[in-house]
Amino acid sequence: MNNSQQRGAVRPRVRGNDRSLARRAELIAIGRKLFADTSYDALSMDDIARHAHVAKGLIYYYFKSKRGYYLAIVEDSVADLVTRAAGGLELPPVERVHRTIDRYLRYAENNQAAYRTIVSGGVGFDAQVHAIRDGVREAIVATIAEGAYGRRDIDPLARMGLLGWVCSVEGATLDWIDRPELSREAMCELLVKTLGGTLRAIEELAPAYAAPLPARRDT
Repeated sequence: MNNSQQRGAVRPRVRGNDRSLARRAELIAIGRKLFADTSYDALSMDDIARHAHVAKGLIYYYFKSKRGYYLAIVEDSVADLVTRAAGGLELPPVERVHRTIDRYLRYAENNQAAYRTIVSGGVGFDAQVHAIRDGVREAIVATIAEGAYGRRDIDPLARMGLLGWVCSVEGATLDWIDRPELSREAMCELLVKTLGGTLRAIEELAPAYAAPLPARRDT
């Protein structure tokens, strides 16, 4: 087989892979809507296939099991949340923090079921979903650290301070989407202020991690 024949033999396979990825993404999008309205236990694979208008075997082909399908949906939701929250690296630090928190709140507000799943750790105690959730936390910590200190590799004390703030944000956000008595703008400003307090506390205990100028009280 010559080179042009080899290239011709490869092309259909690439197109097939593209179609498979698109089909998988379509099934995940359908699943996100289904699990937003219905609990995990209440949905059978037959229900999922009927809503997706596909044969049940196709879902097994892509995801192996109902749990595999669910985990893929969680991972997709997480990627969406992290992508939205971690943007704006070209912005000045203060604007970046506001944008990160605003996007985080927008995601939680508009994807409440997915957000609850990410933060709560899934159905019952699911070690894999907990690991995915922990990955989200570390990604947000790294984003804040980069904005505050110009780097992601920070020492344990600074990391723990920022992680504590992230966990408090999760709890506050869960309550906020259940009882949206504050506007998103007010909620964002409150979380920005509490982050400033966290950064000042970190500096007090670890002077090498000076709080950024906007977080300082003496400015």
